[in-house]
Amino acid sequence: MNIEEIAERLAQTGYIVLDKQLPEKLTAQLSARCRDDDQARFQAAHIGRGTDKKQIQVIRGDVIDWLDETDDTDRAYLDWMEELRAGLNAALYLGLFDYECHYAIYNKGAGYAKHTDVLAGKRNRVLSTVFYLNEDWQPKDGGELILFEPAGITAIATVKPKFGTMILFLSESFPHEVLISHNTRRSIAGWFRVSGS
Repeated sequence: MNIEEIAERLAQTGYIVLDKQLPEKLTAQLSARCRDDDQARFQAAHIGRGTDKKQIQVIRGDVIDWLDETDDTDRAYLDWMEELRAGLNAALYLGLFDYECHYAIYNKGAGYAKHTDVLAGKRNRVLSTVFYLNEDWQPKDGGELILFEPAGITAIATVKPKFGTMILFLSESFPHEVLISHNTRRSIAGWFRVSGS
């Protein structure tokens, strides 16, 4: 699907699920990077920001590692997302200024309670992305992302964390949760932001 088609779908529904949008070789390289889950590299994720930042595993149980611009594989992914950013800005005038992202690993028994990606206090994250790196995902493995309508009551999409699947959605509009994983679940979570975030 080209960027114009992605933009059109985002304009209509506010979210889109893409299948195998990135080259398979790059997806495999990213998967390998996310399998290098050395404890010195991956750290427990937190919720909140500043002095309110804390780790609460019953709410969020993943471990993360921010992508490294000096790594060739990470750089290739960031370059792809930069092309997407520029294309979406041209088509939708979103004012997307930059992109931040991290690898996320949910081990068995981990999930992420319903939440939105907007940080408290100001408009910052505009468009959220999740790219899945699970080559052998099975339905029994769990870990689906559930996307809710803006009021957060009714589920409108269930995204299986299959290898090469990506979801994009408006950060301010859609609460979402990650169901408990019954196997190790790997992905890249990211956010396009506006200037001054």
